[in-house]
Amino acid sequence: MSGKGRLWLVVAGGAGAVTMAVAGCGGGGVAGLGEAENAVVTITPANGTGQVKPDAPIEVKVTDGKLDGVTVTGGSVPITGTLSADRTHWRADRTLVPGTSYTVSVRVRDGGKTTSATSTFTTLKPRQTFGIADVTPNIRGEKVGVGMPIIVRFDRPVTNKAVVERALEVTPEKPVEGAWRWIDSQQVIYRTKTYWQPHQKVRFTARLAGLQGAPGVYATEDKSYTIEIGPKQVITGDINKHHATVYRDGKKLRTMPFSAGNGTTREYTTTSGVHLLMEKAHPVKMTAPGRKPGDPGWYEQMVDYAVRISNSGEYFHSAPWSVGAQGRANVSHGCLNLSPQNAKWLFGIAQRGDVVKLTGTSRQLEWDNGWGYWQLSFEEWKEGSALT
Repeated sequence: MSGKGRLWLVVAGGAGAVTMAVAGCGGGGVAGLGEAENAVVTITPANGTGQVKPDAPIEVKVTDGKLDGVTVTGGSVPITGTLSADRTHWRADRTLVPGTSYTVSVRVRDGGKTTSATSTFTTLKPRQTFGIADVTPNIRGEKVGVGMPIIVRFDRPVTNKAVVERALEVTPEKPVEGAWRWIDSQQVIYRTKTYWQPHQKVRFTARLAGLQGAPGVYATEDKSYTIEIGPKQVITGDINKHHATVYRDGKKLRTMPFSAGNGTTREYTTTSGVHLLMEKAHPVKMTAPGRKPGDPGWYEQMVDYAVRISNSGEYFHSAPWSVGAQGRANVSHGCLNLSPQNAKWLFGIAQRGDVVKLTGTSRQLEWDNGWGYWQLSFEEWKEGSALT
């Protein structure tokens, strides 16, 4: 046979490569698109291949012709690709869904003629998979504060942290620089360089399908979440002056007298630094940490309108028994005691991720005490990224 009037298809992958003519001479060409001249197309993976690794690339190459279009069908996520400037090479932009059949359809133009070629293959079904177990914040309809981190927890350990981190995308409506920090092999946290701009939505997308989180352990799906940033609410307070002021979008809303930790021990000293509001509950049972009934320092108390700001037992909460000390003296075990009226008001407006800046004590909030992430500079924060 003469090479003129033929499209040669090379299907690469699996055990090797096979070359075949897929357009007859003098006829209408494959799929009635007309015949090509001397183009040779290589599609990887090969037609009929099974057990293809989901993170293996899909590639299409052509010689003596130009790629006129490449489409990939199959799976639960769209597969797009990048075409070279000279239109002779195409490569998929992402990984594939495990245990899925895909078809790559190619159109090639050669000498004014157009024809087509395809390759169908199947990705392997892994013995072990991983995915996202939880994202914070992720409560429908919730608005969060401008200091809010994005906390992602996986359902099994991740060892290929850089590969996974590259697949995590954060897209705010009002751009700001940010970075991920790995806390351990199953938790990674995103923090911005400066606070989020208020009154916007942030899109978090995890393009995980087909990625190896650990050797032989693949993700099977992508995940997407929308986070809504509410007004900018900031609470400032000098522990030695016993008053806290609440601002919303730069406007002062209220100044509240409080009574903080009595400072007789480190445990009873309220921490200084940049805290975030973590959660709120009404009521909350508070007990002495590390103690049991009968031990020195044991206490058990039900409190109303509790807003937590650390993992070391610090809350804003209602304390009608301390109204006489509020605004005058620090008598608590470390919490910031408020009058019932002020505690109820703060509870009503509090958003997770609101910023609380406290000063006046020698005990600094540890960066990993609750959500004390703003205690680190952004340069220090980025040191925990797998991409540095």
